[in-house]
Amino acid sequence: MSFFRGFKYAFCGIIHCIKNERNMRIHTVVATYVLVFARFFDLTREDYILLLLTIGGVIAAETVNTAIEDLCDKVSPDYHTLIRHAKDAAAGAVLILAVFAVIIGIILFCNFDGLCALYNFYITQPLNLCAIIALTAFSIIYIIFPPSKIKKFFLGIFSKKHTEENSDDKQ
Repeated sequence: MSFFRGFKYAFCGIIHCIKNERNMRIHTVVATYVLVFARFFDLTREDYILLLLTIGGVIAAETVNTAIEDLCDKVSPDYHTLIRHAKDAAAGAVLILAVFAVIIGIILFCNFDGLCALYNFYITQPLNLCAIIALTAFSIIYIIFPPSKIKKFFLGIFSKKHTEENSDDKQ
């Protein structure tokens, strides 16, 4: 039973990072777009393995960075130079991985035929173009606002609407 409990805690940690760290939301959005757009490029099996390892490395590093920052904040709520160095080093590790991920992405996706296939897919199919535009707008909202704020926003809209409907029924 404790084996499955470990998975539960691991998923809770990932969800915590997504809810509380904007950079994690950026990484998840970029990873999703990279995986969706990868199908337009002639990537080999090895290219996909490299892509998945790169994505996994960046997301794992961001998760460890969050854990280090949270632990540092708990241990020393006040400013301390060593805590600052630890947090900066953890953030630096994520930055190094992210920069190399971008370089790997440029190497894998710097392909004129793939870019043309991607362009033609969205230009010749207006429904897909509308879908990607809508998803991009949603992605921007997802990155900027934590999921808890989005949830409160929608709950506020629906509760106001429900309140207005109930007041109309009483009159």
